[in-house]
Amino acid sequence: MGQVIAVVSGKGGTGKTSFTALVGSALAEMGHRTLCLDCDVGLRNLDLALGMSDSALMDFTDVILSRATLEQAAVRHPRCDRLYLLTAPVGLHEDIRTSEMKGLLDEVRSRFDYCLIDSGAGLGDAFRLATCAADRAVVVATTDPTSLRDAQRTVMELHDYPNGRLHLVVNRVRRKLLKALSSNIDDAIDAAGLPLLGVIPEDEGIPIALGRSALTVFSRESSAEIACRNIARRLTGERVPLMKLPRR
Repeated sequence: MGQVIAVVSGKGGTGKTSFTALVGSALAEMGHRTLCLDCDVGLRNLDLALGMSDSALMDFTDVILSRATLEQAAVRHPRCDRLYLLTAPVGLHEDIRTSEMKGLLDEVRSRFDYCLIDSGAGLGDAFRLATCAADRAVVVATTDPTSLRDAQRTVMELHDYPNGRLHLVVNRVRRKLLKALSSNIDDAIDAAGLPLLGVIPEDEGIPIALGRSALTVFSRESSAEIACRNIARRLTGERVPLMKLPRR
């Protein structure tokens, strides 16, 4: 059976979608059949991050409401045979509840090795759908103190969630601020009770690549891309040390 991983954040702007695209691509390149599921209803951008904006014609509600099969709705990436996308709807159908999402994710587990769910920012309906039946959750935060505080609030919402293991990823970390921020990161880990899954350096090329729908190319070998690949390896159970940030 496959593993479902919810990628969540307490606020927007943490890089959650690009993280989902890069880690999902890394898992697929490692040989794992991987589904990236966009759960950011109404604000979906995962198709853009994966360079598949013209490919996704159906969304996850089509599968839940039996308008399409999972095989029909999940679109294979044009450059990576093991990477698939199932996009989010423009609006959420009133009949879509957590019980229906659990049924969909059970089917996903039977057909994919990994499923990364890109949740909407905040703690609304998209968050509940993304976390209702995931096997673990990854909370993505930036080095901004308000983002770390929102991450703690997000974890509080997940304390009663019985199925998953929780992890923290700190994104967009600048080398010159790392020492000053380490205490804040430690405080967030201690307060939330989260193990640190990874630290991703600031990469000015990521927004540019996102605009060009080129996040999955992995051509620049940037520190952010390497960090995401290391995180993918940790998710599979491999022991990988945290990378050192490059000198600027």
